[in-house]
Amino acid sequence: MRIRHIAGSDEEVAACPIVVDAEGGERDWDKIFPDNKPLRLEIGVGKGQFIIEMAKRHPEADFVGIDLFTDVLCRSVRKWMRDENAPDNMRLVIWDAALVGELFKPGSIDKIYLNFPDPWPKPRHQKRRLTSPTFLHTFASVLKPQGQLEFKTDNQELFTYSLEQFETASAFRIDAVTRDLHADSILSEGNVQTEYEQKFSEQGVPICKLVATRI
Repeated sequence: MRIRHIAGSDEEVAACPIVVDAEGGERDWDKIFPDNKPLRLEIGVGKGQFIIEMAKRHPEADFVGIDLFTDVLCRSVRKWMRDENAPDNMRLVIWDAALVGELFKPGSIDKIYLNFPDPWPKPRHQKRRLTSPTFLHTFASVLKPQGQLEFKTDNQELFTYSLEQFETASAFRIDAVTRDLHADSILSEGNVQTEYEQKFSEQGVPICKLVATRI
């Protein structure tokens, strides 16, 4: 996926008050969020619509969004800065999803949101998929027992692959599955759409969703 460069993105991101400099050692989430609320993680924040809206709707929880690319995170920063009602119960971090075990303590995350990750369609790239066994093992390590992972995608092949991985993962139990989220009255209740989800839905593309629990 080609990321369009944003001039001055490094400076914008560094200056934003909700961006955490985890590379500089600021990883004590009990101090960053001293209110002891459940901690929820979005992996891949995109333009920030999902995490900002979730933080608004759920003041009873604290939210962290990570993305590997500064130019991507900058879009979320700009969206938060423009919002007159920007929530303060969220933080953003430039971080690699493969290294979340270095960013969070074991069993510290209440819920993980994995929205529309790169499908990496070529067979030789399967290990890069965020629902591959290695990634699921990493995500399970930071989830609390009975913590949940919610996964959404428009890619049917990736969803089929992901279902197979969750079914064989000893750390997870699948709780709910749909291949047409917006037609599912139960799973669509309270659904917050990402920018990608809105675009795909407007094109008539069905959205797949899976909910799994850490056991």
